[in-house]
Formats: sequence, structure tokens, C-alpha cells
Amino acid sequence: MSALTISVVKQRTLCEEIQAKGVGLHTGKQVALTLRPAPIDAGIVFRRVDLDPVVEIPACFEQVSGTLLGTTLQVDDASITTVEHLLSAFSGLGVDNAYVDLDGIEVPIMDGSAMPFVFLIQSAGICEQNAPKKFLRILKRIEVCDQDKWAAIEPFNGTRLTVEIIYDHPHTGFSVSNRKLDFQFSSTAFAKEISRARTFGFLSDVEALKERNLALGGSLDNAVVLDEREILNQECLRFSNEFVRHKLLDALGDLYLHKYHFIGAFFGYKSGHHLNNKLSIKLMNDPSSWEIVTFPQNELPITF
Repeated sequence: MSALTISVVKQRTLCEEIQAKGVGLHTGKQVALTLRPAPIDAGIVFRRVDLDPVVEIPACFEQVSGTLLGTTLQVDDASITTVEHLLSAFSGLGVDNAYVDLDGIEVPIMDGSAMPFVFLIQSAGICEQNAPKKFLRILKRIEVCDQDKWAAIEPFNGTRLTVEIIYDHPHTGFSVSNRKLDFQFSSTAFAKEISRARTFGFLSDVEALKERNLALGGSLDNAVVLDEREILNQECLRFSNEFVRHKLLDALGDLYLHKYHFIGAFFGYKSGHHLNNKLSIKLMNDPSSWEIVTFPQNELPITF
């Protein structure tokens, strides 16, 4: 009798390339985006194809050069901004390797959520590659703080994210019942419950941002905008707690800058891109707090 063969979970890339166009949230400029298959162990690699020669920028926490209103990656003088929504889609759908070609400095904002990127990835198709998929398993708790804000990650047999936001605003989306979310990861749950949550901002901040050449492409088509009392969008919130869902979406994208999907529990209290990156740096600089692992198909603690 032949021995039973147990297959391991394999790396994944896109089956074919796919293109889209959109506006950069902060630059306001049209950007062409092409997602392409990438080889085993390539990771997610952004490519500035408008530069000569083309500059490749790996999606890695070590390349983060800015976290103001989004996550920016940089190699030498070339940078890519607002990468978190696309990275969240790659993480949520379990894509390990892909090239992201851009003819500008910013990933297009699309509708302000990760849903258009999920649609693009699913339309291109996801293919398995002949190599084990690697996971970052958390071995001990790591925490970072910034005044009353904090973020932490700790051991857990699965992928879990708990996020809480606090805003002094009367809209029910910021009420006690809507400000905290505990999410147990699966690709299906991500696509249905998280990817559709849009970025949000306050009208009182818009002019100040535009004076700093930020949010030049922002509109009611790609963000939820609130005045002193209510949202200005004609479309209602997609979820009663859409705001905290979007913060969780951002966190999942920022945490994919570890390069590998994490097995553990993340907690964020009033956290954002800055604290997420600070947590990644502290975690990855402490090799005793993590290990790289692979899983047999029947032992994977999450579902893709």
C-alpha cells in the first residue's frame, strides 16, 4: 500500500494580467494600473513603469517612508503611495506573488474601498504555484503605544483582528455599538464583510488637506465625507459600522507588509498607518516573536 500523501498549502498568484484606471486620492491624477502574475517567492512588487528605467518597490515594511493619510513605499527617489487597500485585497484573497505596474505615484483610490481590487483579482483568477505558502506565526505579544493609542499582536491559532475607533462626532457610525469590531479571518468573510468598507473623512479637514496638496482627488464618489452632524454622500453607509470596518481593512493591508499572511491576533485601539508600521518594525526586529511556517491542507487554521 502506498503512503498517504498530504499536500501542503501552496503559494498563489494571478492567472493572467488585468488592467484598470482610476484617480489618485491625494494627487488627483489619472493612474493606469496593471496587475500581473509573478513567480514563486516574488511577493507583491510595485513597479513604477513611468520611470526610465522602471523602478521596482517591494511591498515590505522596510520600504515604508510615510504614513500620513495612507502608507507610502519608497526605493531611492521613487515612491508609491496609498498602497494599503490593494494590499488588503491581496492579503484577503491569499495572493502571495504579483506585480503591480503603475504609471504614476499613487495607487488609484477607486471607490475608496478594497472591493474594486477584489473584483480585479477575482476576474484575473488566482492560480496555485508549485511551492509551499509561507505564513508568519506570532510567538509572543508585541505592543506599541502613542499616547492613548496602541496596537498589539499576539499568538492565536488563526487570524483575528480587533479594532476600536473613537471619534467625537454625533453620527451613529461612531456610536458605542459601532466603534469596535472583532473579525475572524476567512477570504469569504473578508470579501463580504470588510472589502466593501470605504475610507472616510471630515469636511472640516478638506481645505486644510488641499492646501497641503493632499486629497486633491477626493470626492463623494471615493470617500464617505461627514460635516459636523451627518454624512454628505447620497449613498447611505454600506454597514452601520462601516468606519471601523474600513480601519480594519487598512490594518490588514498594512500588516501584509510583513510579506506573509500572519497567524495571530491583532489589536488596534485608535491605531492607524503610523502605529501599524511601528508595530511591524518592532515585531520583525525581534526574531524571537515570530517564525515562518507552512501548513498541510488539512491543518491550515484559516480558509482561503
